Amino acid sequence: MRKQIQAIPVFCLLAAGLVAMPHTASAAPADRYLHVRVEDTSKSENVNVNLPLSMAETVLPAVNKGPLHDGRVTIPAGKSNGIDIHAIMEAVRTAPDGEFVTVKEKDQDVSVSKVNGNIVVRVRDSKKSGQTVDATIPMKVVNALVSGTKSNELDIAAAIRAMGDAGDTLIITVQDATQHVRVWVDSRNTQE
Repeated sequence: MRKQIQAIPVFCLLAAGLVAMPHTASAAPADRYLHVRVEDTSKSENVNVNLPLSMAETVLPAVNKGPLHDGRVTIPAGKSNGIDIHAIMEAVRTAPDGEFVTVKEKDQDVSVSKVNGNIVVRVRDSKKSGQTVDATIPMKVVNALVSGTKSNELDIAAAIRAMGDAGDTLIITVQDATQHVRVWVDSRNTQE
């Protein structure tokens, strides 16, 4: 699960890189922005991405490479291990708030819960430089991921549309001894 969670900032950076080409259209003032900030103190590098959600929603369906096609991601058959994502999301959607999964191991603690209409994932890994992952995903975004898709697909374009309606939201933070990644949505076109 940790690899999938860590892939979220990478996907955001990939999407931002694909749309970072010069363009003439500017975002409308009411547009929402996906922000990604990556700070790496070991390399003294910082990456900041401020991507209008409308732009991501328009460009994403035009990318058809690997498992990404028409704004959707296909989960390879061998990776789903017989898990029906749609059935799980329906069960989570209709469940009351609460902590669903808690895993405590020697070097790692993981919890998955539903709080105030959000899926909240917390990972604490003392083995990997004290890495922490905090993800808060509005349930409407999770619902959009599986709406109108095949059982082995996630609709990324629909999730982006739903993010635009979710308000100002801190989606994910990942931090360890040398790196800090933050992904959030708001109405500002800068990270100030």
